[in-house]
Amino acid sequence: MRLEKKATVASSSVAAILVLLKLTVGVLSGSIAVLASAIDSLLDLTVSMFNYFALHNAEKNPDEQFHFGRSKLEPLAAVIEGTIISFSALFILYEAMSKMTHPAPMEHMAPSIYVMVASFIITGFLVIFLNYVAKKTKNMVIRTDALHYKTDIFSNGAVLFALVAIQYTGEQLIDPILGIAIAFYMIYSAIPIIKEGILMLLDISLPKKDIERIQEVLANETGISGYHYLQTRESGSHIFISYHLVFTISISLYDAHLIADKVEAKIKALFDDKKVHILTHMDPYDDSDINEEEEEW
Repeated sequence: MRLEKKATVASSSVAAILVLLKLTVGVLSGSIAVLASAIDSLLDLTVSMFNYFALHNAEKNPDEQFHFGRSKLEPLAAVIEGTIISFSALFILYEAMSKMTHPAPMEHMAPSIYVMVASFIITGFLVIFLNYVAKKTKNMVIRTDALHYKTDIFSNGAVLFALVAIQYTGEQLIDPILGIAIAFYMIYSAIPIIKEGILMLLDISLPKKDIERIQEVLANETGISGYHYLQTRESGSHIFISYHLVFTISISLYDAHLIADKVEAKIKALFDDKKVHILTHMDPYDDSDINEEEEEW
């Protein structure tokens, strides 16, 4: 099993345990903050299971139906995860405002505090593991999952603080106020996740620094006269690059092909943590002006 899949299995298992603990204590205590945290963990479980499905299918080889593979499942999973986080935040916001309108005393404070302490510690270890996997694999899904659980650490810490504060002050408004704060923080965290996923689904180009590295390789290649029409896009853990290489009109196809292979190898070496797909068009002369006129027409 790939390391990315192991990470999703670990996050799903942790989320399942936290759902059971938080939901039980949240219902018994009547705490909106704990219940909000339980709902967030339930969504974590759903998202982690979907991430496993996305990773499993994204790594499948191209076939007759999907000629370029299914790598876009990874950014799609990120968009879905961010959307789910946003909707759960809106639900928490609604529940918190309802409790402010109709306040009710909280019960079973001690078990609630113990559960949130356990949640804080368990989630902390999970984030450390997910960050390790994300750094090693550069996988967008795992990186998004790590960011999601990192927000859980802050929300769990905030809930724990609120419970302790209520225990000593008896001020019940702390609970819904904190619930509102958690809701806004979740929405704030979801926006960059959704944005990055959508941009990748729309085939946004590689970052400027990566394009400049590719251009440097092409510009320093002595076997070609020039290049044009450099295009890039990223899809999950896959990178797609295409360009036109300009050769002299007298070069043989065999020699041109050898040079093109050498250029491809150099560019792939720039992204050793990604699966790079390169499409090379070999021109016997610079036809960029002619093609530009055709595109304008």
